[in-house]
Amino acid sequence: MHIARPGSALLAGAVAVTLSVTALPAAFAAPSSTAVISEVYGGGGNSGATLTRDFIELANAGSTPFGLSGFSVQYLPGTPSAGSLWQVSELSGAVAPGGRYLVAQAAGTGGTVALPTADATGTVAMSAASGTVALVSGTTPLTCRTAADCAVDTRIVDLVGYGSAVVREGSGPATGASATASVARGTSLADTDDNAADLAAGTPTPVNAAGGTSGGSGPGEPGGPTEPGTVRVHDIQGTTRVSPLVGQSVTGVPGTVTGVRTSGSRGFWIQDTAPDADARTSEGLFVYTGSAAPAVAVGDSVLVSGKVAEYYPSSTTQSLTQLTAPKTTVLSSGNALPAAVVLDADSVPDAYVPTAGGGSIDALALDPAAYALDLYESVEGARVTIADTRVTGATTAYDEVWVTVKPRENRTRRGGTLYASYTDQNTGRIKVMSLNAAQPVPVADVGDELSGSTTGVIDYASFGGYNLQATELGTLTDNGLRREVTRKQKRGELAVATYNVENLDALDEQAKFDTLAEGVAVSLSSPDIVSLEEIQDDNGAVNDGTVGSDATLKRFTDAIVAAGGPQYAWRYVAPEDGKDGGEPGGNIRNVFLFNPERVDFVDREGGDATTAVTAVKTKKGATLSVSPGRINPTSAAWDDSRKPLVGEFRFRGRPVFVIGNHFASKGGDQPLHGRYQEPVRSSETKRVQQAAEVNTFVRSLLKADGSARVITLGDLNDFAFSPTMDALTSGKVLKPLITTLPRSEQYSYVYDGNSQTLDHILTSPAIRRFDYDVVHINAEFADQASDHDPQIVRVDVNGKGGHKH
Repeated sequence: MHIARPGSALLAGAVAVTLSVTALPAAFAAPSSTAVISEVYGGGGNSGATLTRDFIELANAGSTPFGLSGFSVQYLPGTPSAGSLWQVSELSGAVAPGGRYLVAQAAGTGGTVALPTADATGTVAMSAASGTVALVSGTTPLTCRTAADCAVDTRIVDLVGYGSAVVREGSGPATGASATASVARGTSLADTDDNAADLAAGTPTPVNAAGGTSGGSGPGEPGGPTEPGTVRVHDIQGTTRVSPLVGQSVTGVPGTVTGVRTSGSRGFWIQDTAPDADARTSEGLFVYTGSAAPAVAVGDSVLVSGKVAEYYPSSTTQSLTQLTAPKTTVLSSGNALPAAVVLDADSVPDAYVPTAGGGSIDALALDPAAYALDLYESVEGARVTIADTRVTGATTAYDEVWVTVKPRENRTRRGGTLYASYTDQNTGRIKVMSLNAAQPVPVADVGDELSGSTTGVIDYASFGGYNLQATELGTLTDNGLRREVTRKQKRGELAVATYNVENLDALDEQAKFDTLAEGVAVSLSSPDIVSLEEIQDDNGAVNDGTVGSDATLKRFTDAIVAAGGPQYAWRYVAPEDGKDGGEPGGNIRNVFLFNPERVDFVDREGGDATTAVTAVKTKKGATLSVSPGRINPTSAAWDDSRKPLVGEFRFRGRPVFVIGNHFASKGGDQPLHGRYQEPVRSSETKRVQQAAEVNTFVRSLLKADGSARVITLGDLNDFAFSPTMDALTSGKVLKPLITTLPRSEQYSYVYDGNSQTLDHILTSPAIRRFDYDVVHINAEFADQASDHDPQIVRVDVNGKGGHKH
């Protein structure tokens, strides 16, 4: 499963959790100087209410963004019973310094005014009169039901009890909440850990991350400017990534409307038709209208007043400069649009982004002639055009497609763009979306082409960074990418494959089983052994203690038979409930399928979730202490992560040891396009530890038998050039087969338009003759059963000499 949109339990910018002693119980006893719950309202949609739904508003009193990925807000009734449960609403993104973050909750039948566009949405029906809300580091429901118990739960960042709530901070809960009144902190956001003192009742005033308020000024509202002011768009954008006017109000900024977005983050783009002479200052700007639909059209000449803001989609991204709470005057309509900036192989630099030694690049002066990300920032919000671009990332479920304006940049054999090292970024990639309902993004595969011109405005978002919001799309040229089929293994070849089947469980639709089964039976030509990643327990995300996956595997193996494959048997070690990470309740694990007509599995009892497999030296070579077994499963390296599965097989009388892996995800890493350069790969530490554990085990096998045939494979969630791979291959005990392929074929996964390798097969020195193949059936296609391509190696267990591929 790809790891582009995860988070960690506590990200950079989050408050450190400490406890102090107070006279009365407090749920989070150290006052927060960063993220706090700033307002709580449970009367939305009630009789007499104005707003239609409940909400929780967060605020950041700190000087840096507060990351919310992996966080949640949770609600408990004011007087909880023994059976009362905390209700969880998951969060994402970040709260900007001094900014707000709006979590919409359940709607009622009353009220007439909608909330501003929410930054997160839950389904909790909160009480208008009494309840408790907590901001929590994590998404697991809290279990405390008293103020004293909650006081010692270090996951709680802030807590607000209101009405007559039993769980609260300090001397008592905040009072005065009702169908028409919220409880809120003052403008100073003071947090003394006493809800009664810190929050007061008043008219609900929900504000979202972009500064939008319900019932606020919308575009075209009477009272807008009638004469141009002194500030121009390029003055707002400035020569760095952050506006020199951030936080200031501006009046009568002139521009022509170049694009309108009516869903999601609503608003419109304007561009000044009288640019300055500085290539660093963009002439385009996004105007955020909140919940109000933009009352302008492309070609309108407008004057806009509002507040300059920097919107950070998350704590590690760059920001989007915008105007919020706008008042707009339309002067005329049907005007010609400013000429679009051409982005092509000649204009986009080969260097990706300047360095700040790991720090923020926000304050660095832009150099658009030297760095690609500086160039994209210098046209943020402005019209650009690209032509005859090759698709490097297939159309997604979010109607996005990745293209490159550099057709020769690191091209793969099948038309993608290879990600080959941390220092060799692909600068021509850009994500394309459509603002034109009459011209949606076409369904495209890697290697296809958007022929002709694609024109629109440059935006910035959390996922993928700079993107082109197209008002005019090129036409799709289908270049006929086809799914591959590998050859059948010969009688004397042992065929071993790895396949990440993306959270497969027995509750999935039959179509998913059938497509994955065809991949095994047809595309992989029925390997002798298949190491599977992301097999879940039999009821998937249902969190009821189930850990077995036999129903899942029976459906899968039956589907393989129906697709023309053999009747596979399987082996796995069931995890402890909730201990292996992945989707909550899913109990993800590695599994071996094997064809008993071709290969024998050597069963040795005793393997379980916490027992470590060891190598045993015998007169006939190495054996395993348990089979199947797990590598050092109680090591801290595997905390909340999938443990490697080890099995002993026999093929034509020869022992073969197979190690199925699924290393920790890249969740929490800073993005390539982010504000911190070079980005920190914080998740790498755990994968290096996991790789060292596997390396140590392989060494023990080879110490017991220097000629042991070991195949290590799976989703390692890291690249061939990573420190993870260095740790795994240390001492040359394993050879990564991906590096034996031609450079243009060294990939099995596509992310943000980059063709890359997260899946691997490695072999021990005794395996001298092999035939290795990455079988491209998923990652390059818009229609995919998994986001990973499988890999296969065919081994001559008796062979000597070199390899082939």
